[in-house]
Amino acid sequence: MANTKVYIRKFLKWRYKHISNKTFIQLVSLLIGFLAGLVAVTLKNSTYFIESLLENGIVSSGNQLYFILPIVGLTLVYLYVKFVNKHPIEHAVSSILYSLSKQKGLLSVKKIYTPLIAAPLTVGFGGSVGLLGPAVKSGAALSSNLSRLLHIDAKTRTLLIACASTGAIASIFQSPIAAIIFAVEVFSLDLTMLSVLPLLLASISGVLTSYFFLGNEVLFNHAINKGFELGDVPFYIILGIGTAIASIYFTKMYFGILKIFKRFKSPKYKLLVGGILIGIMLYFIPPLYGEGFGFINELLDGNHVKALGKTPFDAFIDNIWVVIALLFGITIFKAIAMTTTFAAGGAGGIFIPTMVMGSALGNVVAKVINNVGLGFEVSESNFTLIGMAGLIAGVIHAPLTAIFLIAEITGGYALFVPLMITASISFLITKNALDYNIYTKELAQKDALLTHNKDQAVLTLMQLDDVIETNFKPVNAEMTLGEMLTKSVAKSTRNIFPVLDKDEKMVGIVLLDDIREFMFKTDLYKTLFVKDVMHAAPEYIFYKEDSMKQVMKKFQESGAWNLPVIHDGTYMGFVSKSKLLTAYRRKLIDYTP
Repeated sequence: MANTKVYIRKFLKWRYKHISNKTFIQLVSLLIGFLAGLVAVTLKNSTYFIESLLENGIVSSGNQLYFILPIVGLTLVYLYVKFVNKHPIEHAVSSILYSLSKQKGLLSVKKIYTPLIAAPLTVGFGGSVGLLGPAVKSGAALSSNLSRLLHIDAKTRTLLIACASTGAIASIFQSPIAAIIFAVEVFSLDLTMLSVLPLLLASISGVLTSYFFLGNEVLFNHAINKGFELGDVPFYIILGIGTAIASIYFTKMYFGILKIFKRFKSPKYKLLVGGILIGIMLYFIPPLYGEGFGFINELLDGNHVKALGKTPFDAFIDNIWVVIALLFGITIFKAIAMTTTFAAGGAGGIFIPTMVMGSALGNVVAKVINNVGLGFEVSESNFTLIGMAGLIAGVIHAPLTAIFLIAEITGGYALFVPLMITASISFLITKNALDYNIYTKELAQKDALLTHNKDQAVLTLMQLDDVIETNFKPVNAEMTLGEMLTKSVAKSTRNIFPVLDKDEKMVGIVLLDDIREFMFKTDLYKTLFVKDVMHAAPEYIFYKEDSMKQVMKKFQESGAWNLPVIHDGTYMGFVSKSKLLTAYRRKLIDYTP
């Protein structure tokens, strides 16, 4: 270990002499893109390996194995978390966003390998979640720890974590442009020349890694056979409204089911109840198993029978309205199955389940239009693709990612206009109905959400600990004026004095102005007490409760220049308006490219 540190120091000294900082960051972004791509490939292959081992058993059991597999997978994850990880699995993207806003982009080493173990066990055994979130989280943790090893500053570390997400997405979807846009929309990056080149290099590196290990294998092998037609615009608008409603349902269902499962105190009960529920859903709706890319591809090929798989309703599958009902059931139950998997302790992401749900809804809308008997005919495969974009735009609040992702994975931009119509309508309706998405709601409640609003972002990045001052001389209420003057005032450079009791609890403050008229009246030194001149502070700052935005608001509303900080009633120090504004200006300069 000591030798490793020596080699790293030698390398860093050599780097400072021979490689400029800009060039070094670009080289590191290439490496991070490769590592994130490698993570994505590893997750894919390990998950598909588990699924292939279980496939024959599922078929030979007549789908009855579905009742057992989710419980087995969740149990394995539970055992790993309890005895190895020893910390509950967090939502991938949300935990990254929190680390960027409150932990300077520092992620533990455990977060590199935990997704590589927990996600394949969850998805391979039938958990109805995706692999993109775990790939992004593992890549981000790799990037964070590599940045720390190479002594890269916090601001650049944020960029490199975004590079990791770019590399992972580019590798999974082989869509480099959409990967960059995802980083900008979700991580609230400013797209400048300083940031775009590292993102581009990481994206290229991730794509090339995927091609190197997987060849020309693509997720959706589909060629568009019908382009945009002006007469279909009303139907794209309908699909946009439909995907918006589905996005709102998806989000509310997610938080609703999580809230229900919080009532179970023991993780074992969550695991058992969740595993049984997932098994029941898989038995009746087999496409809910795992990620669901196979289901999407069968829909794109027009093979809805194979997409639905073996279900208890096979005797009625010749009736198109039964098919529509089953596909609509997938739209409804994908959100339930996904959230149940999370609530039961599984690991995964929401991005790909969103695509599965959108593909089913888009196909349903197209089938209804074609079979309602009004003489209309639209491309079911096109609506399947556009439905995915609508759900991504609505659920994740990332319309540009949705548009470019679907355009790239279909190999062209023939559907660009309908993608824009549906995605923008879905996003606008959902954004007006829900202020925050699944990634950001809990962060916003903690005031830990970074946005493209620079003022808000800077306040989020600021830490209260950095502006608390402790060089104030405390006094107690029973102290005489003479004691206060000799023990505190004479030895202080500040004009404010906290009044504390014997337990360090704050009971008030005394300003120099409060005693100025008595300071030279020696006859009052023994008869006037601190309790006679003290008063309450104009406002209090509550440590670990107030956000920096709330702190700023308290200064603005109180008009004070200094406010005390207390934690459970205990005095901690003061925050001065001047220091707060100075820290804000410095953080703004540092944050702005």
